[in-house]
Amino acid sequence: MRRTLLALACCIALPVVAHDAAPVTIGANPTWTQPVPPHVIYGNTYFVGTKGLSSVLITSPQGHVLIDGTLPGNAGLIEANIRKLGFRVEDIKMILNTHAHIDHAGGIAQLAKDSKASVRATAKGAEAMRLGGRYPEDPQYNPSDKAYPKVDAIGDIVDGTVVHVGQLTLTAHITPGHTPGGTAWTWQSCEGTSCKNIAFADSLYAFSAHGYRFSDHPVYVADYRKTFDRVAALPCDVLITPHPEQGEGETCKTYADAGRKRLDDVLTKETSTP
Repeated sequence: MRRTLLALACCIALPVVAHDAAPVTIGANPTWTQPVPPHVIYGNTYFVGTKGLSSVLITSPQGHVLIDGTLPGNAGLIEANIRKLGFRVEDIKMILNTHAHIDHAGGIAQLAKDSKASVRATAKGAEAMRLGGRYPEDPQYNPSDKAYPKVDAIGDIVDGTVVHVGQLTLTAHITPGHTPGGTAWTWQSCEGTSCKNIAFADSLYAFSAHGYRFSDHPVYVADYRKTFDRVAALPCDVLITPHPEQGEGETCKTYADAGRKRLDDVLTKETSTP
């Protein structure tokens, strides 16, 4: 039977625009550091993040995969959650990322150090992590933003890359827009003979730092629009999002539609504002 994410069910229904706005201030949202019990999402997929930030563990006897590290100060909490579930941090073999902002990649350096796991991302995502998130191509880039601990990430993920750890198989879907290196991940988890397609879709909402106008970057906007189509078409029995409440009650299609509307609204506002 499909299990509902506890982190989704218990979270406060905050407006979408409260999340991933630039610049991100640590502690700006108390749910980002608020513990929730780690729990099964479905089969061998577990939620190990905080109330407001997703971190997901996919397990196998040969080793585990972790997606997203949330904030720098949350690494110890994530590790404690993994141990509460009966798994060893040292058995994490690979760490993946949705996008390289501080609230989703800030804890990865510590998690990689403690687990000895390799970190893989898109070329742009890896470059952003190596810069501690201060990536000039990011629409939310602000030179005054504080960097998070730099991550020695491998930038070899492209659209359709299949990542293997033991019997685990995860597929990358490149989703630029919210950031240049954004990535959605899909895999199957099973309970007995019942298997479901899990989609950890990246943040889709258009936000920018002061002075950045999406309408000045038509190539980037065109790629962003392709992202909505790609996310809508994901194999998606269970949707996970970087901020749990963003996926509450949504499908991949409705989630993509909301992102598309947000971008259209931003472009309309830019057109009407000199």
